[in-house]
Amino acid sequence: MRSRTPGPGAIRGPGRDKRGPAKPLPVRLVALTATSGGFLFGYDTGVISGALPFMRLGSQLSLSDAGEGLVTGSLLAGAAFGGLIGGRLSDLRGRRRNLLVLAVVFFVGALGSALAPSLAVMIPARMVLGLAVGGASATVPVFISEIAPTAARGQLVTINEVMIVTGQLLAYSVNAIMANTSHDYGVWRQMLLVCSLPAVALFFGMLFMPETPRWLASQGRFNEALAVLVRLRPSPKDAQVELAEIRTAVEKSEREDKGGWRDLRAPWVRRVFLVGVALAVMQQVTGVNAIMYYAPTILQTTGLGVSASITATIANGAISVLATIFGMWLVGRAGRRTMLLTGQIGITGALVAIAGVFAVCFHLGGVPALDGFGGPAPGMTPGLVADFPGAPYIVLALMMIFLAFQQGMISPVTWLMMSEVFPIRLRGLGIGVATFSMWSVNCAISFAFPVLLGAIGGVWTFAAFACLNVAAIVYAFRNVPETRGRSLEALEADFRARQARPG
Repeated sequence: MRSRTPGPGAIRGPGRDKRGPAKPLPVRLVALTATSGGFLFGYDTGVISGALPFMRLGSQLSLSDAGEGLVTGSLLAGAAFGGLIGGRLSDLRGRRRNLLVLAVVFFVGALGSALAPSLAVMIPARMVLGLAVGGASATVPVFISEIAPTAARGQLVTINEVMIVTGQLLAYSVNAIMANTSHDYGVWRQMLLVCSLPAVALFFGMLFMPETPRWLASQGRFNEALAVLVRLRPSPKDAQVELAEIRTAVEKSEREDKGGWRDLRAPWVRRVFLVGVALAVMQQVTGVNAIMYYAPTILQTTGLGVSASITATIANGAISVLATIFGMWLVGRAGRRTMLLTGQIGITGALVAIAGVFAVCFHLGGVPALDGFGGPAPGMTPGLVADFPGAPYIVLALMMIFLAFQQGMISPVTWLMMSEVFPIRLRGLGIGVATFSMWSVNCAISFAFPVLLGAIGGVWTFAAFACLNVAAIVYAFRNVPETRGRSLEALEADFRARQARPG
């Protein structure tokens, strides 16, 4: 095991005063700075919902249904590999350094997407952007969980989810403003260009943040880990007690060699990985990102025009932010498992209701939807007519109910439990594998959704998602453990103990 134990005066780190002890650093400030990565994640995934309708118009890209899926799915394919690689790199090089690199990748990907002259250039640029999105989704929750005290870990990790949906809401709002004020089909370029600005904030913010004490301890740098804990905890005694617990877990892991794929030979490790991957997959089969990415497209199939659909999507962003803030409050008071199951039941009911509205309130025979400038939108022929004027807004209201359960209960505990269940020496690898699985399923669903919606309609598309979620409820009820109120080291010990029990 590597051990670096310089004297206190020799310890250096971001924001440290060489003339004496570093100043205290509020944990919430560190968490908020890191969650700039979550904000970028949200903005970059949310902005595409408003850009896609304009990419279908004019002569610049002229996307088809499959083209929409490719543009959306290319980011998610990149995110799958970004999560897998980013998780491993954060183990090897550190959480903080990984976020600095990801900020640069965010900037390059956003710029390339905004300037892309053709679909052939757009897809690689979106994949680069996806690498950053996936890397951030694997690194930010781990960074926060490792700097947070046990009692506050749930709420602090959930800040990342708040920032994700806040980024999406801002993207929807910017999209709506541009869609209603611009008279240029190429307005989607300005929508995508704005994505580069938060990347700059993430880079400069992380320059002044410390590395996580758990990662430093995993490298044998216990003095540095203690120095960070002293800055982040109320008293030096609290820091010493926490470091002792971390050190015990690290030394136990070191005696078993460095974590890697061969550790999956242990049955208890396989069980942890299966639970972590299942949590990631269950979040995606809810269909949440199909709704977040394609809300304007869904609303256009009900007869609304492009600008009206993009503007209406702001309601989805607003309810997501409010629900996530509620979830942040609730996660400190309710069990993670209870929230997960309640949210899954709620979104399943909403999906069934949306399918029912498509079946009862619409009939075939529609006319082309209007584009943002008052004319027929090329390729946008929903084939549906609402049986009464308010029918599209019933679909919007049910989408908002869906998002209230998803963002208020499922999403906060998914990212939180994923950051909790993996053992310390495999945390980066485990999060990477789970994130790869999440983004891979997200990519498949996002590519297939517009094609399914055009081929089989809203009834069967949303009914299929409802069936997938019934299966997810059964799995979660039988296999997902409770993690609330327990240290990361205690959770690891419990997984080991369960494996050792007879039967």
